Amino acid sequence: MEYHQSVLKEEALRYLISAREGWVVDATLGDGGHTQYILENSNPDVKVLGIDQDPYALKRAQERLEPYRDRVAYARGNFGEIAKLLRQNGIDKIQGLILDLGVSSRQLDVPERGFSFRFDGPLDMRMNPECGLTAKDILENSSDKELQDIIRDYGEEKNYKRIVREIRKAQSKNPLTSTLQLANLISAVMPASRHARIHPATRTFQALRIAVNNELQNLKIALRDSLEFLDAAARVAVISFHSLEDRIVKNFFREEECDCICPPKIPVCVCNKKQTLRVLTRRPIRPSQEEIDRNSRSASSKLRVAERVYV
Repeated sequence: MEYHQSVLKEEALRYLISAREGWVVDATLGDGGHTQYILENSNPDVKVLGIDQDPYALKRAQERLEPYRDRVAYARGNFGEIAKLLRQNGIDKIQGLILDLGVSSRQLDVPERGFSFRFDGPLDMRMNPECGLTAKDILENSSDKELQDIIRDYGEEKNYKRIVREIRKAQSKNPLTSTLQLANLISAVMPASRHARIHPATRTFQALRIAVNNELQNLKIALRDSLEFLDAAARVAVISFHSLEDRIVKNFFREEECDCICPPKIPVCVCNKKQTLRVLTRRPIRPSQEEIDRNSRSASSKLRVAERVYV
């Protein structure tokens, strides 16, 4: 079976395989590439809890990781539920956490999942295909203002008003039901220039996917809730693929590295905030040219790592 290529695998896991024993959490298990690397390169007393909300990904990962069945456990759910999932598995402390954000190559390459504008498929985009609103639901049930906000804020798309206007025109004639319908509509509104680096529909598809899966809010929850479970010197590694994700991670790490957030004019600290993290990557780690040549989808990835401290 051909598996999704994990991005920045060696770079991320270099920080996570120092644990001598205990649990490491792969909160975006996918096809299990990061987990396999951890298990192959860490102490035999290190175990991994793999979390994913996609039942198809969990099935593939279980098949791939069968040789390590005594060292790996699985939890189906969103990484925003990390606290609940850890408690359900009787885990109170972890030695590491990895989050590989965004959509996987496998999900993009299956037309029926509706993530890609390269294939004709339903406007779905759910990471968990068994529950929640689809992209079609959002397009049909959001107000013009809500849809504009989604495309502007989650896609960082400058032409959000024009795109929504054309979506409404199309919907007044026939329902928008397929990915190619939407992609072709956007391409007609914003024909790609010769110098464009991305497809005209890229940002809108990203925005809808983020909205469907509540990705940014779940990321904030996962980062915040993980602090309770990270043991002393445990590390959290996050791989992001666009500026919205990276900004959340960077700001969270920066805020948790500070031990006081009182205004400078106050002579004595009254906030009682304590430092919880030490940032290990002052600048994000980027993929090598060799990795980009091997896997072009890695080009936009960034890795940030921090270490848990108790003061």
